[in-house]
Amino acid sequence: MSHSKGRSGRARGPERHGGGVTLRRDAIPGSTADQRLLDSRTRGDWKTKDAWRALRILSEFVEGFDTLADLPPAVSVFGSARSLPDSDECKLAEELGAALARAGYAVITGGGPGVMEAANRGATEAGGLSVGLGIELPFEQGINDWVDMAIDFRYFFARKTMFVKYAQAFVVLPGGFGTMDELFEALTLVQTGKVTRFPVVLMGEAYWSGLLVWLRDTLATSGKIGAADLELILVTDDVATAVGHIIDADAALAAEQEALQESAIAQAGADQQAASTTRRED
Repeated sequence: MSHSKGRSGRARGPERHGGGVTLRRDAIPGSTADQRLLDSRTRGDWKTKDAWRALRILSEFVEGFDTLADLPPAVSVFGSARSLPDSDECKLAEELGAALARAGYAVITGGGPGVMEAANRGATEAGGLSVGLGIELPFEQGINDWVDMAIDFRYFFARKTMFVKYAQAFVVLPGGFGTMDELFEALTLVQTGKVTRFPVVLMGEAYWSGLLVWLRDTLATSGKIGAADLELILVTDDVATAVGHIIDADAALAAEQEALQESAIAQAGADQQAASTTRRED
């Protein structure tokens, strides 16, 4: 939740964004839209309220799809909102945002402070497009000043769809539960084939080392994931390596699509020739 000042300098107090609505001071409800949707204690009112919630949810998808439909190739960058501007991960995120922008990618973040703000700043200062997908939270910080295109969501699942649908890759820097959530959702989508040629890059080798040991020595060893699943992740502290990995994956996907298109054209030609031969024989 943000505390900001108006043009007069007078403090406006706490502020919450939900969709196109901004609430301040006593108008802020005690719970978020996600909390009210998922709270089992209110299940009895579904006949009167959940149908309207479904329309609100639909409107978030429509607004997201409509706003981001013309977005250039993009990369979603995740990391902690709590990281300080002079932290190693923020410096790395800013360098990454700039490198992605120079490579022709828009940068998508959660639009908040910390690592997200650093990545948006790097992209903007390098002449790229910065996108912020905000979320209604009790402790919301608001959209950072380096975002060029912002959407505020009420529902996590609508927001998470946009992170995946409009990105060619995920880069994950040190973060907390929200960052872990996005990381493992991306890995699940790649592992199950829901998305293909979708690089997942972890930056901050020291930070991720314990998790990687656990994935290898516990999950893989006990057969909960396959050894090949560990290859879905690239771990590096080098920005050029991270961006190069994303570019290479894009090139491989483009080559596959071109080969499929050529194969389809060749097959159509063969089918046409066979049909023509059949007609002559008749």
